[in-house]
Amino acid sequence: MTVAFRTIAGGESKLLFEKSQSGKEGVFLPQRKFPEKNFSELVPTSLQRKEPAELPEVTEPELVRHFVNLSQKNFSVDTHFYPLGSCTMKYNPKVHEDIASLAGFASLHPYQPEDQIQGMLQIFYELGRALSELTGMDEFTLQPAAGAHGELCGMMLTRAYHESRGEGKRHLVLVPDSSHGTNPASAAQYGYQVVQIPSDARGRVDLKALGETMTDQVACLMLTNPNTLGLFENDILKIRQVVHKKGALLYYDGANLNALLGAVRPGDMGFDIVHLNLHKTFTTPHGGGGPGAGPVGVKKMLAPFLPLPLVVKKGDRFGFDYDRPKSIGKLRSFYGNAGILIRAYVYIRMLGLEGLKRVSHDAVLSANYLRKKLSAAYFNPHNEFCMHEFVLSVNNLESKQVHAADIGKRLLDYGIHAPTVHFPLVVEEALMIEPTETESKETLDAFVEVMLKILNEAQEAPELVRSAPHTMPIGRPDEVQAARKPILSFRDLRGDHPTTGLSAEGR
Repeated sequence: MTVAFRTIAGGESKLLFEKSQSGKEGVFLPQRKFPEKNFSELVPTSLQRKEPAELPEVTEPELVRHFVNLSQKNFSVDTHFYPLGSCTMKYNPKVHEDIASLAGFASLHPYQPEDQIQGMLQIFYELGRALSELTGMDEFTLQPAAGAHGELCGMMLTRAYHESRGEGKRHLVLVPDSSHGTNPASAAQYGYQVVQIPSDARGRVDLKALGETMTDQVACLMLTNPNTLGLFENDILKIRQVVHKKGALLYYDGANLNALLGAVRPGDMGFDIVHLNLHKTFTTPHGGGGPGAGPVGVKKMLAPFLPLPLVVKKGDRFGFDYDRPKSIGKLRSFYGNAGILIRAYVYIRMLGLEGLKRVSHDAVLSANYLRKKLSAAYFNPHNEFCMHEFVLSVNNLESKQVHAADIGKRLLDYGIHAPTVHFPLVVEEALMIEPTETESKETLDAFVEVMLKILNEAQEAPELVRSAPHTMPIGRPDEVQAARKPILSFRDLRGDHPTTGLSAEGR
């Protein structure tokens, strides 16, 4: 956010506020007269400004150059290769953006009556049916705003289900040691006690440990398949048997579904609840904190507890169903992130089942191509056929004091975004790489070349890697403080900032 106040022109770097001069204008609004009512009657006094807003006074060219400059500094999947493991940062077709922005969709209001929004309701209904077919679930809610919100929904459904059976005593949720961090966080947020299940030597769930931990106090096991190491849990049917035998539920984190589209369905593996990340798997711009959508699907026994309302078909019409006495209630004010849901609907309709199968086929092919190319140089603790992603380790560079984060920072100098670094925690100095299906072989080969070059640099000139990046407008900020105490206003840039130790010029 701090960079958002800085503009560059003619080699001179200035904050936008520093370029402000009283009287400069970039927009000329037409003169309008207020109705005969005075301003205080139109806007309550408590909502009126006491002082004018502190905004920069600049011309239109200065403002345009400022924001275009910023946009050219961004790393995004539209400008660079973005092999961010676990997050499926794939290129998304722009036609989906065009369709989602059509006035007939974008100009609708959530409070419009059902008879005026039949097209949107039809999309919601058919998208739910399509997601059910792709995952092997019986019913879907589209309400959750993102993956973690979907996980919270899943925990609420889990508790409602067990309490309806007189088993409210179940207070444990099991998660593998390689799980996404939101899994234990979502379970703990809803009051469950989280128990970690270790991985075995193959990088999969340790069946013996699972069996020893599984009791009638367990509410569910949260799992993603393939797992965070990019390995398919090939004992999933045995895992299902262990979990269901004790009356617990099996929860599917859909973060890695891009590896299975049209090929294997979570419902057929035995999962009872599924959340999907439409912003990872089904074409939505991903990153920067949003937007997102995390629909949740369930087997029939859990359908009565889904959030209300559900979109249902009534004859040849569509509408909202609020008559759900066992529902966990609303998760948000309206039905879902409509623009995101439209994009996913278009993606599925354009590709069809065979196209979705090709997506997963190509994603798996790309990952294994890179795995074979890089595992000869970098250490791979699980060097076997992977799914959509794989994990390397640079712990052999410890003597050079080069870490995974250093490799990631150095990649920026070569115009490539870093993979996920230092995660999953079960691999020391991890680099988790997911190329996705949308990158060409030329891009993958260029990535391999850069990775090998950086490895050579780490061995022969480690300081070059440790001090990277060298070409970015910002080098190595304190990322913890940036997240916990971000600089969000121009006022914070006046003088040295207490949490970064940087002067305004240094920022």
